[in-house]
Amino acid sequence: MDVFLIILSLICLLAGLGGCILPALPGPPVSYVGLLLLHFTGSVQFSAVELLVWLGLVVVAQVVDYFIPMLGSKYSGGSKWGSWGAFWGGILGVFFLPWGLVLGPFFGAVAGELLGDKDLGRALKSGVGSLLGFLFGTVLKVSLCIYFLVEFFLAIW
Repeated sequence: MDVFLIILSLICLLAGLGGCILPALPGPPVSYVGLLLLHFTGSVQFSAVELLVWLGLVVVAQVVDYFIPMLGSKYSGGSKWGSWGAFWGGILGVFFLPWGLVLGPFFGAVAGELLGDKDLGRALKSGVGSLLGFLFGTVLKVSLCIYFLVEFFLAIW
């Protein structure tokens, strides 16, 4: 049973890493489930403090990932139109993989600002802010999932 849980744990950790890029999977929560599965084996036991700190990191990463693109758009001069445009652009970008994931929020923010009667210069500035926020959130999630993978390999060796 332990071998099955270890393999399932590794699959969750790798799927979580992929989920940082693909919006269909919530990356850090799936990776955390992988660590929990590893914890329930007879060969690896994490402390309660470790599990709670990791859970806290997952929650913070998910919250930050939600707000960072909006803040990037807002602090670069964007409006609600740009935020909604970035949101819908990110959803539509899923259908144009892989570049749609990166460029969808940018083009969505620009289109939203243009619909909200902003000039092209301000719309592009909002789009860049949204794109930078999206990229920062992605780097944060990938870093956390790689950290979880490192913890997995340290625990099993």
